[in-house]
Amino acid sequence: MKKAYLFILFLIINFGALALGSWFMGDAVTGDWYSNLNKAPWTPPGWVFGVAWTLIMVCFSIYLSYLFSIRKSKFVIFVYTLAVLLNMSWNYVFFNQQLTQLGFVNIILLTLVILYFFITFGDDKLSRLKYLLLPYIIWLCIATSLNAYVVFNN
Repeated sequence: MKKAYLFILFLIINFGALALGSWFMGDAVTGDWYSNLNKAPWTPPGWVFGVAWTLIMVCFSIYLSYLFSIRKSKFVIFVYTLAVLLNMSWNYVFFNQQLTQLGFVNIILLTLVILYFFITFGDDKLSRLKYLLLPYIIWLCIATSLNAYVVFNN
């Protein structure tokens, strides 16, 4: 029961953070700045982002529900909070403020935090469950490459 409660709690927090990040972004995706941006040729169509983030947050929430049932500590809470803040702030920094270089630093830091989860909290009890982080890691690698393309080609 505890894991089910934690799963629902993390779904609410994670999807809430995505919603806030989207709100912080404003209408930048439909605006002139983004439309005129020299984007990477491998930039996926818009609908892919919604599908990807839905899968990522469901998998991440499952992983977190197990992690927090095994290792709830102030440090784990701190690392998770850092991941949420970096995830939300990227939208604001990159889209709203159009600070692509700072967005690049932001997304690299987020990728490192999620990799930290994968490496550090992948002990015996979570050894298989850590693979639920792979969609997040793969997506962050793609997103980092998209952000890098904008930084180095505009």
